[in-house]
Amino acid sequence: MERASPAQEVVLVRAEPRLTDKATAQSWPHLVAGASGGLATAIVTSPLDVLRTRLQSDFYQQYSRHSPELVFRPNRLLLASCQHIRETLQIFRSISYNEGLRGLFRGLGPSLAGVVPATAIKFYVYGNTKLLGASLLQCDKDSPIVHAQAAVAAGIATSTLTNPIWLVKTRLQLDKSRTKVNGITARQYKNSFDCVRQVVQTEGIAGLYRGLSASYLGTVETVLHLVLYEKLKLFFRQRLECNQHSSGEFASWISTSGAAGIAKMAAVLVTYPHEVVRTRLRQAPLENSLPRYTGLIDCFQSIWRSERLVGLYGGLTPHSMRSIPSAIITLSVYEFVLRRIGS
Repeated sequence: MERASPAQEVVLVRAEPRLTDKATAQSWPHLVAGASGGLATAIVTSPLDVLRTRLQSDFYQQYSRHSPELVFRPNRLLLASCQHIRETLQIFRSISYNEGLRGLFRGLGPSLAGVVPATAIKFYVYGNTKLLGASLLQCDKDSPIVHAQAAVAAGIATSTLTNPIWLVKTRLQLDKSRTKVNGITARQYKNSFDCVRQVVQTEGIAGLYRGLSASYLGTVETVLHLVLYEKLKLFFRQRLECNQHSSGEFASWISTSGAAGIAKMAAVLVTYPHEVVRTRLRQAPLENSLPRYTGLIDCFQSIWRSERLVGLYGGLTPHSMRSIPSAIITLSVYEFVLRRIGS
């Protein structure tokens, strides 16, 4: 084998750091872009997030539910949908009247503390796992299998690292005034730190990870959303490129927002029940300090026995009103920042 000359060796040694720098340059923009999208989304959609959480919980079921055996009839399904919208408006008015504007932003602190790092982690893992997967699987980076494995990795990493933050946010959003000893009315949790303290004291460290199994199940939604998004984005972009009047930044925004909204709507309708189960698993324990549900399967079975589809799709209206615009905002900001800082 022919030995390289000293001059060639110098060139090779100097070239190696450049490869490392290039890999680093390709990875960190996903972190910044994801965090930017998460920050914008958390602030804009906070009131809808509060509504969604309360409707998913069984703490706020003040209004009548339809008989489970009648749910599958078309006229009953329509009636249940109208009832669901009415409940959403009633709870919105109730929060505004009893808790003021601040009530609509309850849990925003944990949301900001959770959404920004969660979105940053999600798209950091997703963007870089796509590149890694394409390399290991020896296929195109726009292949569905590459998108799917990247989405699974992103969903699992995000759920594991941020579950305690979401648990605190859920507990704060569900917290309402209770009459205690000597007639004093107060909330169970003073703030986020007090919530963490109480959870650890009464439920242990494991209490901070309630609902994690449902979050892992929710990875199916992440996969469905991101795989559909990538395919639709490519489809819309190709269509727009055929139109000479639609190009540049405008075409990118149209293809991104259209794909994000349609993909999210489909993913939500298919996988929504896991959201309800996750919220209920994260609820505060009963007064005897025992959890209402023993686990993922028990929660599903309990909701199905007593509430059927009406319960499994509780909070769908505000969730859709929040999650679809959220997906559009998050992915539009993510793609825009990614284009500006390069990847």
